[in-house]
Amino acid sequence: MIKEGVLYDELPGNKVKCNVCSHRCTIAESKVGICGTRKNIKGRIHTLIYNTVSSEAVDPIEKKPLYHFLPGTLSYSLGTIGCNFRCLHCQNWNISQVSLEEAYTREIKPEEAIKRAVASGSKSISWTYNEPAIWHEYTYDSAVLAQKAGLKTVYVTNGYITPEALQRLVPYLDAYRVDIKSFSDDFYKKVCGARLAPVLESTKLAKELGCMWRQ
Repeated sequence: MIKEGVLYDELPGNKVKCNVCSHRCTIAESKVGICGTRKNIKGRIHTLIYNTVSSEAVDPIEKKPLYHFLPGTLSYSLGTIGCNFRCLHCQNWNISQVSLEEAYTREIKPEEAIKRAVASGSKSISWTYNEPAIWHEYTYDSAVLAQKAGLKTVYVTNGYITPEALQRLVPYLDAYRVDIKSFSDDFYKKVCGARLAPVLESTKLAKELGCMWRQ
């Protein structure tokens, strides 16, 4: 489902700057950002994957992996397609590095996702398998509903989210679990197509804002 996005700047020449992840892509009309899922349509950012789900499972919370966060419980887990990294060693490349046309997906609205999470007996809902930051609008809307339903919320992320996107999520986010892949900026540039500093900055900010393994 295509849906107008949030957190972007309108630029001259009908371009837009996306402010969801730390690449902060400047996107020309009819083009997409590095993630392949956020498109400039007539000078406005749109997400191409709002209700799009590639992966659905009920996992032990320890698989996220989280330590001392709702131990022994289940977490209803969803993933979509696309990623803002290009990791050469990605184990989920078949969903993170494919186009919508190549992937097998289904639509699950936020309301349905919460119902399915509750029905599964899960104590939380996790956005995982690919990078949830690029799924910002869907995960935000789902997290608002999850909180009302008494579910905890989990981001399993590479940490390349912007401060403004993280701050928008924080009131509805209980656990922010970051894959810090290396402490070498060269590694991030060569292997992931990204930089180390934004990962460390978002991880520190998440801790300061209180969404690192909050009970």
